[in-house]
Amino acid sequence: MESVLAVLCLLFFVPLVLSIPDGYHSGNSTHHHDYCVLGAGPSGLQMGYFLSRSQRDYIILERNSGPGSFFQKYPRHRKLISINKIYTGRRNREFNLRHDWNSLLSDRSDLLFQRISQDLYPEADTYPLYLSMFEKELGLQVKYGTDIGRIQASDLTGNKGYILTDQHGADYKCRVLLVSTGLWVPQQVDFVGSDLVEGYESIPVDPEEYKDQAVLILGKGNSAFETAQSILGRASRIHLYSPSPVRLAWQTHYVGDLRAVNNELLDTYQLKSLDGLVEGGLEDIAIVRGRRDGGRRRAGKQRTRKTSESKELYYLTLSELLGSHNGNKSTNITAENLPGYHDDNFSLRQPYDRVIRCLGFHFNFSIFDGSARLPHSTCARGRLPAVTAWYEGRTTPNLFILGTAAHSRDYRTSAGGFIHGFRYTVRAVHKILEQRYHNKAWQATRLASSQLLSWILKRVNEASGPYQMFGVLGDIVLLQGSHCEYLEEFPVQALPEFSSLSGRNVSEHGLLVVIMQYGLNRTDTLGPGRAESEWTKAWKSNFLHPVIYYYRTLPTERDMRLRPVDWPLPRPDAVHHVVEDFLTEWDQPISHSQPLRRFLEKCLQTDLRAFYAESCFRLSLTNRNLPLFCRQGYLNKQGFVGNSHLWKHAREAGLMPTHQSSTTSADDRTFSEYLTHAGAAVTSTINFDL
Repeated sequence: MESVLAVLCLLFFVPLVLSIPDGYHSGNSTHHHDYCVLGAGPSGLQMGYFLSRSQRDYIILERNSGPGSFFQKYPRHRKLISINKIYTGRRNREFNLRHDWNSLLSDRSDLLFQRISQDLYPEADTYPLYLSMFEKELGLQVKYGTDIGRIQASDLTGNKGYILTDQHGADYKCRVLLVSTGLWVPQQVDFVGSDLVEGYESIPVDPEEYKDQAVLILGKGNSAFETAQSILGRASRIHLYSPSPVRLAWQTHYVGDLRAVNNELLDTYQLKSLDGLVEGGLEDIAIVRGRRDGGRRRAGKQRTRKTSESKELYYLTLSELLGSHNGNKSTNITAENLPGYHDDNFSLRQPYDRVIRCLGFHFNFSIFDGSARLPHSTCARGRLPAVTAWYEGRTTPNLFILGTAAHSRDYRTSAGGFIHGFRYTVRAVHKILEQRYHNKAWQATRLASSQLLSWILKRVNEASGPYQMFGVLGDIVLLQGSHCEYLEEFPVQALPEFSSLSGRNVSEHGLLVVIMQYGLNRTDTLGPGRAESEWTKAWKSNFLHPVIYYYRTLPTERDMRLRPVDWPLPRPDAVHHVVEDFLTEWDQPISHSQPLRRFLEKCLQTDLRAFYAESCFRLSLTNRNLPLFCRQGYLNKQGFVGNSHLWKHAREAGLMPTHQSSTTSADDRTFSEYLTHAGAAVTSTINFDL
């Protein structure tokens, strides 16, 4: 009887299963996760590490068979331009990350890119190997071979979530979607004859393929110059054409501009060796087929080059000159259809054997349906999605953009589009996720106010996050009277939402923002007077240097919108520039420490000078109100313990009698516990001229 009932039940449920709509999938093909990370590139794996460390429910979905698939093809000529400087003369791991542009962040001191390559500019094939090592050694949850073709928004437990559908029809339901797909769709411009142009993504990379050929390259970015440099010794002439003049990274301080490692063509251009750069719009041009001279035979000496009139050549012209001709198919282009007929000194009047498009890449918007559609950014010609200051989609709650695709926040102003920059913005996004979804406030270090100067100097001398993400990530100091809370690497453009994003509140004492920034003065990068060395003129600094902003109250959204042009923050109540330093070592007592101390004293309305224990003892016998350093140090059994070096300075400065004993303990102990933690830069905070 039981078997009969079982059969009847089976027959009852089979029709129900068969009647399930196509858009619905059974439990076996629907996967639920709190976090879905789309893409196993460097930003996806970086977020995976932070989610794994905080023991969150997550999955990384990757359409290819391994991590970092972009680097398996690009750059086409297989040389990375990200610096891998492994010798810095320092053993400080945090400092060394300032000059390691390839490693991802982790608690593992050995999980660095230098395990794979020690080349300053590594081969591109090494980067997928590093990412694979990173993923496997950390045990990240990655599902390869999962090609997400559709993303739609859904109401999950009363909040907006997302459903991702793969090539097999399986669904992944996520409370939070983290998109780290990067930019990989080739950027194209629609003009007459655009189908005659070869793309950077498919051109041959063997230089011999370009032997004695005239090549026109559309674009003047790193991919264009990389392509030009690879064929420089084989092509007869190379011309680069785009609307904008070339921008050099060492002039603009933007690593996305032309790097010196790719700019050999500038030599052959300026030294008049047949190569050159031309500016002009792309939308109004046309590429047409034709014979040499547009069908005209040139009188005079017969040309001897191998390219004959029967060989297909390409001319750059203007679409308005074509008239009724279809430039894509026409074979009867005449001289009148070419600019050289109307202007016999037209720069690009000679024909080309090849025309190559090197215009970069754009974000893949096509996989997002209407309910999850991301708006285009107003910068970078709309190639990037628009995101908030905390990297959430502007119209898509609980959907965050990570990595290169989030570069609209700092396009052409910082390093957020590159590994050495977005590894830090990913960490910042993770801290925001922890606060928003798990009520875990942004980690803060509680400091006595007397320790603040030492702590700031430590951070500006070694921290890699603010150094790489200058003007974007900054340290926030919440002033609370005799103490303060120090938060590291907060996205400063999100300051109006600080409390909700960090879980911390600003008191009536105000806050400090510590950031790194370049000067706003436009100077000759290699010319005389390019640097400022006088600390009294620190505000004129041109190179990267620390800047501390003081606000009595938190800036508002309106303040952020109305901030001065090129300023990372609104006008503060007080601001202090630490003068630029050739060695990027802001640790000198006169030029760096003392001016900063006086600025902090003004903001905190207290004396922040450092004293020896003996000086505090003498002051405690003769004064009712001791300096803050003595109250928080000496009276709490902390402070400097004299040694021969410090005693010498004290006697020379007249702070101690000359007959003071100079004997010290054999081990020469010098600093309190907090000063030891603050690092070597603390020694420069001692003011010997009291």
